[in-house]
Amino acid sequence: MRQDTALAENAAPQGAPDPGALVLRRLCKEYRPGVPVLKDIDLVIPGTGLTAVIGPSGTGKSTLIRCINRLVQPTSGEILYHGEDLAKLSGAALRAARRRIGMVFQEYNLVERLTVMENLLCGRLGYVPVWRAWLRKFPARDIEHAFQLLDAVGLGGFENRRADALSGGQRQRVGIARAIMQEPNIILADEPTSSLDPKTSVEIMEILSGLAAERNLPVIVNIHNVDLARRFAARIIGMTGGSVVYDGPPGGLTESHLNHIYGGESWME
Repeated sequence: MRQDTALAENAAPQGAPDPGALVLRRLCKEYRPGVPVLKDIDLVIPGTGLTAVIGPSGTGKSTLIRCINRLVQPTSGEILYHGEDLAKLSGAALRAARRRIGMVFQEYNLVERLTVMENLLCGRLGYVPVWRAWLRKFPARDIEHAFQLLDAVGLGGFENRRADALSGGQRQRVGIARAIMQEPNIILADEPTSSLDPKTSVEIMEILSGLAAERNLPVIVNIHNVDLARRFAARIIGMTGGSVVYDGPPGGLTESHLNHIYGGESWME
C-alpha cells in the first residue's frame, strides 16, 4: 500500500454515519486558477466530539474551516450538513444556515468598544428584529443565557467590562461564549490558541472539548500544537499540501505520520 493511501485511511466517506454528520465530498478551493489550496477533500465529521485539524502553515487548514461556513466560496465539491449542500446556498438560505454554525476566530473578532455582554448578545443578531438589535432590546431569555455562559467560561462578573480591557485569553472566552449564544449545531474554531500562552491554551481547549461533550456538538479545531490536539481531540485530521494524509485517533498518530505531515524529521527542532 502506498504511504499516502495508508496515511489517509478512512478519509473517504461512504455516506453520513449519523444525521448530524458533516460530509465533505471532493471539496476543492483555488484562489488562483490551476493552483489548488484544497485538493479533493473527502471527509465525514461525526455529529459529536472534538476533531482537530493539524498541518503546516499554508496547507489549507483555515481555508477548509472557512469553506465550511462559507466565509470562503469553494471552487467545487459538496459540503453536506443537515440535509443541505452549504456550498450551493446563497442569500437568505445561507444566512439561515450560518446562524447555526458557531465560529471562534484566531483574532477573537470582538467589537472592542462594546462590553462583554454586548459582544455575547451579538450572537443573537440573526434571531431578533433589526430594530431590537439596534436599541439593544434583547429578550430576557437571551440575557439570562448570556449570564449563564459567562459563568460557564469563567467570566462571571465581567459582563460590563469593555472588550478592549480584556486579556487575550479572556477575549477568546468571550468569543467562545458568543458562538454558543447562536445555539449552533456545530462549532468551528480557527487557531483559537495560537496567540495564547501555554496555560491559557490548555484552558481554552478544555472549554471547547467540554462544550462538545456537554452540548453534544461537533467541534472542529484548526490547531498548530500537536500535543494539545492529541490531548483533547477524539479524532485528528492531518493535512499537507492541501490534502488529507492522516485521519484517525490521536493514539494512531505516529512520528512517521508527523514527519510526513510536516515535511521531514526536522519539524520539531
